[in-house]
Amino acid sequence: MSQRGDVAMPAEDVAAHLAHGRKLQLATVNRDGTPHLVSMFYAIHDGRIAFWTYRASQKARNLARDPRVTCLVEEGDGYFELRGVQVTGEVTRIDDLTGVVAIGRLIAARMPSPVASELPPGEVAAVLDGYVAQAATKRVAYLVETRRVVSWDHRRLVN
Repeated sequence: MSQRGDVAMPAEDVAAHLAHGRKLQLATVNRDGTPHLVSMFYAIHDGRIAFWTYRASQKARNLARDPRVTCLVEEGDGYFELRGVQVTGEVTRIDDLTGVVAIGRLIAARMPSPVASELPPGEVAAVLDGYVAQAATKRVAYLVETRRVVSWDHRRLVN
């Protein structure tokens, strides 16, 4: 008997899980058809997963050839703690510097920073803006256009 319906998250829980997470597993397709799987920091922009990477990275080359991706945001250690959201879709590439900087700022704001504990809040923002402005010149950003969402929350099995 399938427990799929018992563990699937409602849409609002999916949105909250994605909003809460910072890292995802990103799968793209290599030239030979094998998966290329990496961990990425991400943000949510207009309800879509957003990430950035170096223009010459393997994932950027893969996405130029084939825009399909699968993203996984998961948490939990024990079986009855496992929760996750898998988003399958296609990416829209953002090349213009203004757009890349905007995505970079969203991502940088969610990343843990050792600088944050040492500087006043106003200075943290300036340091992050400087990092994003410099990094953006070498990067490209992406928005995931969702085609399918699969979710699970094994905590629902014990209630």
